[in-house]
Amino acid sequence: MRLVILEDYDLASEWAAKYIRNRIITFRPTAQRYFTLGLPTGSTPYACYKKLIEYHKSGDLSFKYVKTFNMDEYVGLPRAHPESYHSYMWNNFFKHVDIDPANAHILDGNAQDLEAECAVFEKDIADAGGIDLFVGGIGPDGHIAFNEPGSSLVSRTRVKTLAKDTIVANARFFGHDLSKVPTMALTVGVGTVMDSREVMIVITGAHKAFALYKAIEDGVNHMWTVSAFQQHPRTIFVCDEDATLELRVKTVKYFKVTHTAHLYSTLPHFPQKNIFLKAI
Repeated sequence: MRLVILEDYDLASEWAAKYIRNRIITFRPTAQRYFTLGLPTGSTPYACYKKLIEYHKSGDLSFKYVKTFNMDEYVGLPRAHPESYHSYMWNNFFKHVDIDPANAHILDGNAQDLEAECAVFEKDIADAGGIDLFVGGIGPDGHIAFNEPGSSLVSRTRVKTLAKDTIVANARFFGHDLSKVPTMALTVGVGTVMDSREVMIVITGAHKAFALYKAIEDGVNHMWTVSAFQQHPRTIFVCDEDATLELRVKTVKYFKVTHTAHLYSTLPHFPQKNIFLKAI
């Protein structure tokens, strides 16, 4: 497990974007070998997506041979609704890069058979060869995707009834009208994300400091589903200084020192161009 601490939200987002860029570039995807990426929605990844779009437009990064799988979607919300995760992804990312729409997988919250939709999504991930890098964010209560407190840590993609706290928190996106907030969602499971070859979770802001503490320093606990990723062999938590406020000083110091050592020992090098991948 790695913890990468940056000064603020913008730098944490840029680091995450550069890490994604470098993973795709070093993978060297082709039509016969796609890079598979798991993606989140919400306020946390917004700046990261803006950076990825910037890298694409500058010619540094292509998504032509990338397949994506999004974490979740509301049930019953039309795709064209401005708060649907379909709308979020297309407006904030997909339409700005060269990804083939057929390779951008988002759960259909309006499917006639929701359980079948979840099963197909799991099969599509398996058929793609699994996910190379799953990027996620968390809520203040430590939930990842819609795996809220109490969710099974071996759960798979499924239909989920949303907790009252989640509905109240999401009301700000629906004119503060609780009656307009979806009460159910489709979500990947904790086990689904754990199956990925690598997981990167971005956590920013003082309001998520206790969740980061639970993720890093406390034990694995289904009431804090993000804590499950302590047991993943390749987890990177990327955070800003504000998010570390609940961590012990020696924990912060340890990860800052190890991050610096890791950076200079693993930076990819391309002899034919005599350059290092910039960045992280």
